[in-house]
Amino acid sequence: MSTLKQSLRDNRWACWLALACLVVPMFASYFFDDMFSSLSELFKNPETLQLGWNMADYGFYSSGYSFLCIWGGLIICGALLDKFGVRLVGSIFVGMMVGGAGLVTFAISAGFEPKTSLTIAYIGCMLFGLGSEIAGVSVTRSIAKWFKGRNMALAMGLQLAIARFGTATAILIAPMIVKQKTLGEMYTLAETNRPALIGLAVLAVGAILWAVFVAMDARFDKEGGTTDKVETAEEDKFRISDIWKVLSNPRFLMIAILCVTFYCCVIRFKKFGVSILLPLFGVNLEIATVLLARIPFFTILFTPLFGALVDKVGKATVWMIVGSALVLASHLIITFAPQGVPAYAYIAIALLGIGYSLVPSAMWPSVPKIIPEKNLGTAYSLIYWIQNMGMWAVPIYIGKIFTKEITEAGNHAQEVTAAIHAEHIFILLGIVAIAVAVMLFFSSKRHPQLGLDRPAQQ
Repeated sequence: MSTLKQSLRDNRWACWLALACLVVPMFASYFFDDMFSSLSELFKNPETLQLGWNMADYGFYSSGYSFLCIWGGLIICGALLDKFGVRLVGSIFVGMMVGGAGLVTFAISAGFEPKTSLTIAYIGCMLFGLGSEIAGVSVTRSIAKWFKGRNMALAMGLQLAIARFGTATAILIAPMIVKQKTLGEMYTLAETNRPALIGLAVLAVGAILWAVFVAMDARFDKEGGTTDKVETAEEDKFRISDIWKVLSNPRFLMIAILCVTFYCCVIRFKKFGVSILLPLFGVNLEIATVLLARIPFFTILFTPLFGALVDKVGKATVWMIVGSALVLASHLIITFAPQGVPAYAYIAIALLGIGYSLVPSAMWPSVPKIIPEKNLGTAYSLIYWIQNMGMWAVPIYIGKIFTKEITEAGNHAQEVTAAIHAEHIFILLGIVAIAVAVMLFFSSKRHPQLGLDRPAQQ
């Protein structure tokens, strides 16, 4: 039995094949989530959209991703992961992810009144969001299982890089399939729903590959005499009190707060990035789209490299500080650099992309070092839960800023003011991220036995 287990787990090709099956659903999830990111300008002029949504509606729709997550969905489902295993629970939520995306696609394609389509799309986005987050937890936990003791940071880095390639693809493709029109021309539903149709097709492929991984994982456990469920003894079974044990861990809380503030600085910026970059730097839509797409492309290049770096040299908390500082510097440049000078936008986006690569490469592999294995599903879910609180609130607020302050279509001064006010939110979040990363650094120094800054080889 042990020989058979080794033949699968210790087979590098088998491990990387499993990783390949895991990354495609995440690629698809990121693609669908960001399908409107480079089209946010359309919502400034709802009178030209057959869909009829304004910027506040777009922000509200985007927040739907996190609604079920913050209202207990992630915590409950994380506990279910620990109790019933990744294969069963993960499959349910991969299916929910695809189903929610299908509902969104239906809502924006069927020709409903704006309020009706927004309501249906919001419900679909809620289902898609919870499904995606639990699928993400399942993927992260599966990688921790398959790559335990070797190349974990690299594997997680590769997963993040390929997932973010989904964002880059969505940002670049969307303006190509929804062609920009002259001011006043109408965008039909048949035009604006194209990114969703493509995203839904990719999600279907991701679901098929998830099924392949489930089969591989079942064989892995069968050959090794192990189980998909974490608990193996009565004292190890999940209890509600385990949630408090995780939340009462100060280092876990630091990582969770870093996660929500850091990711909001990047992910929620992407939702409105085109609408921010256009007025501040005087670039056209094509250049703004390319700039925004560079964020995930930087992560594709650097996240695996940084993951390997963390595995080899350690110093995870130091890299978290550096990455957070780069993201804050990026938003300071966007806000305070001379307006109308595109060179500053290129610098800011480069810093944002590098920081976006560095922090997750160090942050996610740190969680198994501070949380017992039997609670990893709960821990990752709690992190996503806290993260989604920010993901829910920030787009609503920023969408309202743009809708309130831009009262006249094409008014450059109003667009500049709205963009700067939106950036103030990201600057505040960046400051908090750095402060928490520094606290984690000093906590790691006080508790070296945890090995937060230790290389994977030791």
